[in-house]
Amino acid sequence: MSGLPGTIRVLIAEDSLLVSEGIRRIVEAEPDLEVACVCGDLESMLEGVGRVHPDIVLTDIRMPPDGADEGIRAAAMFRDNPTDVPVLVLSQYDEPEYALKLLERGARARGYLLKNRVLEPDQLAAAIREVARGGSVIDPQVVESLVRARSRPKRSPLAQLTSREREVLSEMAQGRNNDAIAAALRMTIAGVEKHINAIFSKLGLSEEKEIHRRVTAVLMFLSGES
Repeated sequence: MSGLPGTIRVLIAEDSLLVSEGIRRIVEAEPDLEVACVCGDLESMLEGVGRVHPDIVLTDIRMPPDGADEGIRAAAMFRDNPTDVPVLVLSQYDEPEYALKLLERGARARGYLLKNRVLEPDQLAAAIREVARGGSVIDPQVVESLVRARSRPKRSPLAQLTSREREVLSEMAQGRNNDAIAAALRMTIAGVEKHINAIFSKLGLSEEKEIHRRVTAVLMFLSGES
């Protein structure tokens, strides 16, 4: 059912009945907010968005089926949709990596709050309004964690490489293919491939496409050498 003009219609996606009910009560207590739909997993959330067309999705970061990062994945899916529904993610994790992943496609109409904000109805309601109108909200505790993480000296992933792996990466940076690297370093091709796979793993590039991770590894090497 459509709300009054100016009413913000909220789809709640949360697999914990206790938390879901708490959020529902907060939303229903606000005159300009309305519960459009309540879902307990990723599939029903996606179906609900297409069916009720909410003004904002308020979602747990982890839900069935995998209990991984369904909330963030859904936000990324919505970015690819012309309607791009605003998303406010609730999470028990204050690690900045999750918030950064949510915002990597842009901060517009995206928010990341810790679940304890459910105990602060005014703050949660204000965040819903801000994100629904296209703004961005990040929990202050997450911001503090991000500042602390950035202020700590960072150890380059290149430091994890063995001397032999650095030699192989240096040859890659010169544009040599595996056969040429094997000849230059007096190694077997299988040995070169083993070292390259180890390099990709240590640099966090294991899931990238072959050409992309080779280029990225070289760029990381060159920036680390400069």
